[in-house]
Amino acid sequence: MSNVIEELENKTQDPDFWNDSQNSQTILKRLKMLKDKLATFNNLEELYQEIEMTIEIGNEEEDASMAEEVGKLINKFKADFEKIRLETLLKGEYDSNDAILTIHAGSGGTEAQDWANMLLRMYLRWGQDHDYEVKIVDILDGDTAGIKSATVQIKGINAYGFLKSEHGVHRLVRISPFDSAGRRHTSFASIEVMPEIDQTIEIEIRPEDLEVGTYRSSGAGGQHINKTDSAVRITHIPTGITVACQTERSQVQNKETAMSMLKSKLIQLKERENAATIDDLKGAQLEITWGSQIRSYVFCPYTLVKDHRTGYEEVVVDKVMDGNLDGFINAYLAEEFNKTKQ
Repeated sequence: MSNVIEELENKTQDPDFWNDSQNSQTILKRLKMLKDKLATFNNLEELYQEIEMTIEIGNEEEDASMAEEVGKLINKFKADFEKIRLETLLKGEYDSNDAILTIHAGSGGTEAQDWANMLLRMYLRWGQDHDYEVKIVDILDGDTAGIKSATVQIKGINAYGFLKSEHGVHRLVRISPFDSAGRRHTSFASIEVMPEIDQTIEIEIRPEDLEVGTYRSSGAGGQHINKTDSAVRITHIPTGITVACQTERSQVQNKETAMSMLKSKLIQLKERENAATIDDLKGAQLEITWGSQIRSYVFCPYTLVKDHRTGYEEVVVDKVMDGNLDGFINAYLAEEFNKTKQ
C-alpha cells in the first residue's frame, strides 16, 4: 500500500496534474482513502503494543488497578479492529463511492409521510455520526406532516458500501400520534440507495432527451433548504429517470447537481447489460406494502427492530432511530460476503 501511496503522491507533483480537475479530484480521493486505511492499521498496531506494555507493567508492579485500564484499551482495540474487518467486506465496484439515498413514503397519507420523515432523520444522524458530509438535495413536504419524499447526498469513503444494506421497504408499527382513538397503525416507506459515479467517466446526454423544469423549493426551510424559485427537476425521457435539486443558492448550481445525479444513474444503467429501464438500474423494486419489507420497526406492543434478511435484531428502538445502524449494516455485509464464498 505504501508503494501505491508514493506513486499517487508523485503524480500530484506533476505540473500538469491540476489541468484535469475531475481526474485530479479522483486521484486525491483515492490517495486520501489509502492514507486513511494505512493510518488506521498503524494506529491499531500501536494500540496492540500499548496493551502489551500496560499488561507487562501491571504484572511487574503487581498493580491490579491497571486491569481496568487494560480493559478499556482492549475494548478500543476491538472497536478499531471491527472497523477494519468491516471494510474488508466491501468488495463491490462502487462500494467506496459517495451515496445518493432517496426516501419515498408509502400509501397511508400522514402516517406514512411521518414515518418517511423519521427515516430521513435516522439517516442524517447516521451520516453525521460517521463524519460523512450529508446534504438534503431535494425534499417534498407531506400534506399535513412529514415528507412525501427526500433525496440525500452522503459524501465520504465507503458511504455507498455501507448504505446499500438499507435499500428496500421499511415497516413501522406504533400507536399513531395522529389517531385520537390511540389505535395501532402500520406504515411503510421505501429506501433507494445508489452510488454516485465518478464524473470523469464520459457519457453522452443529448439536450433533446432532457425535460428540464423549475419550481419553488418545498422544504421546511432552515439550514438545508433554500426557499426560492430556483429548484430544478430533470427528466431523462428515454429511460424515465427523474432527478431534482433545490438546495443550492442558484438555479445554475441546482441544475449542475441534478445533472451530476442524472449522470451517475445513466452511467450505472449503461454498465448493466440489457438494462433499458430505471427498474434495472435501481435493482429489485418491491411494492411499498405488506410482505415486501426488509426491516420492521415495532414501537408497540413491544419494542424491536428486526432485519428480515439477516435476522439481526435490536430491542432499543430509540437508539436505532437516532442513527445506530451499524449492527444491521455489519450483519448484512457479512451475510452478502458469505454468499460470495459459497
